[in-house]
Amino acid sequence: MSEEMDDITLLELDAVIGFNGHVVSGLILHPDEAHLIYPLGCTVIQRNIQRNTQEFLSEHTNNVSCVAVSKSGRYVASGQATLIGFKADVIIWDNSKKEIHAKLILHKAKVEDMDFSPNEKFLATLGGQDDGSIVVWNIERGDALCGSPAAVHSGILCLRLRFSNLSDNIFISAGNGTIRVWEIDLARRKVQATECQIGQLRRVVKCIEVSPDDNFFYCGTSSGDILKMNLRTKLLNVYGPLKDKFTQGVSALKLLKSGDILVGSGDGLVSVCKEVNFSAFLTVQLEGGVTSFALPRKGHQLYVGTNACNIYSVRDDDFSKELFCSSHSYPVSAVAFPYGTSELFATCSRNDIRVWHTDTSRELLRIVVPNVTCNALDFTMDGRCIVSAWSDGQIRGFTPETGKLMFIIDNAHCQGATAMACCKDCRTVVSGGGEGQLRVWDVQPGSYRLIESMKEHKSAITCIALKSDDTECVSASADGACIVWDLLGYVRKQMVLANSMFKCVCYHPDGHQIITSGTDRKIAYWEVSDGVIVRDLEGSLTGSINAMDISQDGRYFVTGGDDRLLKVWTYTRGEVTHVGLGHSGSISTARICSTGRCVISTSQDGAVLRWRFPHPPRPGTA
Repeated sequence: MSEEMDDITLLELDAVIGFNGHVVSGLILHPDEAHLIYPLGCTVIQRNIQRNTQEFLSEHTNNVSCVAVSKSGRYVASGQATLIGFKADVIIWDNSKKEIHAKLILHKAKVEDMDFSPNEKFLATLGGQDDGSIVVWNIERGDALCGSPAAVHSGILCLRLRFSNLSDNIFISAGNGTIRVWEIDLARRKVQATECQIGQLRRVVKCIEVSPDDNFFYCGTSSGDILKMNLRTKLLNVYGPLKDKFTQGVSALKLLKSGDILVGSGDGLVSVCKEVNFSAFLTVQLEGGVTSFALPRKGHQLYVGTNACNIYSVRDDDFSKELFCSSHSYPVSAVAFPYGTSELFATCSRNDIRVWHTDTSRELLRIVVPNVTCNALDFTMDGRCIVSAWSDGQIRGFTPETGKLMFIIDNAHCQGATAMACCKDCRTVVSGGGEGQLRVWDVQPGSYRLIESMKEHKSAITCIALKSDDTECVSASADGACIVWDLLGYVRKQMVLANSMFKCVCYHPDGHQIITSGTDRKIAYWEVSDGVIVRDLEGSLTGSINAMDISQDGRYFVTGGDDRLLKVWTYTRGEVTHVGLGHSGSISTARICSTGRCVISTSQDGAVLRWRFPHPPRPGTA
């Protein structure tokens, strides 16, 4: 964030919908068993399970790559991934104060894994492929105690690291072709490693679990079997299953109080296995590969995180599953509110459309269309249909209550439908395609017809905005042109040109001006009547502006883009009043709800953020 933004008020972040399920062991249940801790982008989220509230630990400059919680829950540690040649931060948080206890900067490019010692004296961190080192940190002083290369030579990749349950001086590392037990020598400030012997086996270890008495530890492998190692002798005790191995590898392990083993595999199967032969006797299938378990000491359900960015709760008595939290696992393309309400909103991404309850952030409906991307969506004014534009060139309409397909316009655009808007008559749909054509459709129950097709753009249409009375629309395109169309005579009324690939366009509510933005980082005001530019603002210092929306009273508008900042502007003065910090990916779209209560912004990492809108509408304008 630039220095000129330092005195601007920050937007209040109400909720985040998102979970980075690709972080191995990234879902952790706090020892108080009231909070779930997990990463999303640059942020570590602490979610209260009972109250459904969230708190945010946000100091990282890039995506969080690993998370750990100390045994008492006093400390939370998080590491990040960054670019080659830059240092990757490790931050230890004081969880009670929600403040930074220490920032540890030593690893290069990425922190692969980390773990606290059982008595919270040390934190061991493992660097990524470009770093290849293990560092042990003194938590109280916040400095490095000792370090060592993680493997014998650079060709061996170490992936996981775990402390023993009883000793602060012993921890285990494992990865591609290596399993090592380390002992910390405090007197000499060194760590000494002993290579474990597994005979002729060659395995890539993806997860480690240590028994409560420290006699054995278990390694889940990419080959789909589990290695049981003796921690004292460093020898292989047994491995299995020998025949029915776990598909796509063992990616998560937990030991149960009963002595059985909870196993998560890459195909989304959660299994309870006997320790004798590692054969599964209880299973449940989830969506996406399992990456983490959050197991309570008391209680009757466990939480499972998958790489489809879903969190499931699974009851331990009947092994029944329930979707606890869901989010997009691909970039979010568009967001829309139903007319006149802010209780619900819809988002779209690759493979699906999702309808959310605004206040609780709960997923109400998921409409799945496999192997295609939804580029745009809108509610009809009566709220009876969700109209959507897809990358396969088809326009589909669904019921918002059940997700049932109402109609489909085949081959609406030959290079994919890229933009769309619905008129207030609930039957006229204006769509734009990758070939640059703007088409107007009349859609009725059981039938549709093409009213008109207009071709002026030379490249894909990126955004369509309708005038308040539906007599005009404006289309923005990557060819550097925005065209105002007459929807009564179906002819071009005006064209504005700029040295930019336009990404977004909005009508002012009075219909006399439009505002545009795109890759040139400028926010431009244009007169609709003659196409003359009225004002030109510097919208961003870095990266294009991808999202824009204007309030219903026309006094304020919001923008977001590659700088990951959501900005609230005054329309008449062209000044920034508030800035929202929270996105870790480029902002793809933003919408102000019709009641002026909140702003929904989405990003390329699949996150959906809900902000409190700081400027309530004037009486009679909402």
